[in-house]
Amino acid sequence: MSEPNLVPKRPDMVTIADVARHAGVAVSTVSYVLSGKRAISATTRERVLTSVRKLGYHPNAGARALASRRANVIALVLPLRSGMHLPVLMQFATSVVTTARRFDHDVLLMTADEGPAELRRIAASAMVDGLILMDVEMHDPRVPLLRRLERPSVLIGFPADATGLTCVDLDFYQAGQVCVEHLARLGHRRVALLGAPSVVYDRDTGYAHRTRAGFTETARRLGLTATAQPCEENVDSVRRELAGLFDRQPDLSGLVVHNEAAVGQVLAALPALGRTVPRDVSVVAICPDEVAERASPALTSVLIPAEEVGQRAVTLLMEKLAGAEVPEGTLLDPRLTVRASTSAPVLSPTAH
Repeated sequence: MSEPNLVPKRPDMVTIADVARHAGVAVSTVSYVLSGKRAISATTRERVLTSVRKLGYHPNAGARALASRRANVIALVLPLRSGMHLPVLMQFATSVVTTARRFDHDVLLMTADEGPAELRRIAASAMVDGLILMDVEMHDPRVPLLRRLERPSVLIGFPADATGLTCVDLDFYQAGQVCVEHLARLGHRRVALLGAPSVVYDRDTGYAHRTRAGFTETARRLGLTATAQPCEENVDSVRRELAGLFDRQPDLSGLVVHNEAAVGQVLAALPALGRTVPRDVSVVAICPDEVAERASPALTSVLIPAEEVGQRAVTLLMEKLAGAEVPEGTLLDPRLTVRASTSAPVLSPTAH
């Protein structure tokens, strides 16, 4: 079907009637799509939203008033980018979806790399009541827009400047800290952090930087010799990185792994390099419990509390929608569980 001929207008002059004519639907259908007040077929909804985008339509005050009746939908912005571990991401997503249902809300999952323009479009379309965003960068380009949007939002993660935002996450700085403190109490004096893949640091992702800062600053405070470096996820890279560490530091006896996808490769590479866990090298991971418990030996770990963080994010968003005051920042204290992968250093690795 060819598109109706329209006289080009400035975006601020485009009306809901223009959108309806462009999409070939009734004005009421456009209103229902924008407000979420009534169920509309996916095909029709997409046709209307395509017209909204092409014409540059932004709802006027009347449309915004209609949208205030609630769509009962929240958006979860979950960019699937390199360096992100899909099973953990899905734990966050599952928690958000199940918690939202308890509040009688559905979740619109946005899996593309949504920038400010796309967030503005979603908020203006009244498809959602609010937004939850993940994979937050230290200087995230979405932050200035989120401060201005009429739709409330919650970030899972903290940018460098969280003023005027609502953020929730594990306290990753403290997570790095408690890992080092645990190894120091056992008597380890030379430790290393195998962190997220380099692309995660290159994106300036907040949680990776905070873990590294907590690790290095705590090691310095306790007088430990510490090394921190990115860790890729493939077997060859992990073995090469570990071999390099031990070549440079034969007495390295404590490892902290903050890369769920690389945990198995690290544990497989250590025996091949002549190191036994935990006799020669103690290993602490920052990961979900199921990853730590399945490992051999079972890993001492700091839990990534995906379920609790997702629940908190949705609850904070619902409180904001209800007009309640909420804290700007919610940091969850890390919980370290001691398992079989850590002990006092027994043999010097220089004996190998």
